Amino acid sequence: MSLRVTFLGTGGAVPTTERAPSATFVNREGDRLLFDCGEGTQRGMMRAGTGFGIDHLFVSHLHGDHVLGIPGLVQTLGFNDRTDPLLVHCPPGTGDDLHDLVHAVGHQPGFPVRIEAVAPGDVALSADGYEVRAFETTHRTVSQGYVLEEADRPGRFDRPRAEELGVPVGPAFGRLHSGESVELEDGTVVESDQVVGPPRPGRKLVYTADTRPRERTVEVAADADLLAHDATFADDMADRARDTAHSTGREAGDIAERAGAKRLALVHVSSRYAGDASPILRDAREAFDGECLLPDDGELLEVPFPDRDE
Repeated sequence: MSLRVTFLGTGGAVPTTERAPSATFVNREGDRLLFDCGEGTQRGMMRAGTGFGIDHLFVSHLHGDHVLGIPGLVQTLGFNDRTDPLLVHCPPGTGDDLHDLVHAVGHQPGFPVRIEAVAPGDVALSADGYEVRAFETTHRTVSQGYVLEEADRPGRFDRPRAEELGVPVGPAFGRLHSGESVELEDGTVVESDQVVGPPRPGRKLVYTADTRPRERTVEVAADADLLAHDATFADDMADRARDTAHSTGREAGDIAERAGAKRLALVHVSSRYAGDASPILRDAREAFDGECLLPDDGELLEVPFPDRDE
């Protein structure tokens, strides 16, 4: 079951030749999700080979570097003869503005664009095997992040034990693995928990978008397999980060460390670091003992199941 993250836009409010504004593409076994859609997202999709066929768009807030790519993407989807609806999830109170943006310059999409507000703590998307929930962040406007969390997987099936108990090879194995009991020819009943181990956790991906560090993010990102966190500035500009309601690399690292996240991706890098963003990465690594990444635009990251379960 694949879970792939492509960082289409890792820059801050001002694009650079290397980093476009915010956009993160997630492909979970064919379900295509886009988190924010800044200017240049379409070009990022083409370069990374993700395709345009997204199913859901999750908007964190209405600052231009997170939404100005939406009108162009919607028009391109129409040029490609899309007929399926596009669901746009957004913070409460922002739906009308997003509607106006989708219909910029008088454009009328040739397919349904459904804009649905989701409050922090609520489920934006409930899908087969996973859900996406919103959580509150702290920025200069109404904002929120999103967490994609998979359901627990069935425990490992102990085939030797099943055969030892006399379970015939075949469909009975599947029924036991799915939690059912099986009656053998001699009347003996084999319960699922006799041959199936405890449930195994799924994966968790957390996307904060622009935010100050906050305790709620620590709670939401607990044991996350990947935390993509605002890291706009290096630590020597902590005052600037505070004034603009962003985070530093060190602050992002501290959040990841306290959450027990396995990997941290530093995103929303200020154009101040167009020549060298390594100070942000250095600061984050000093605060976080896990794997710390400063992804480039177009970088693809595979999110595996937790190592302890492999």
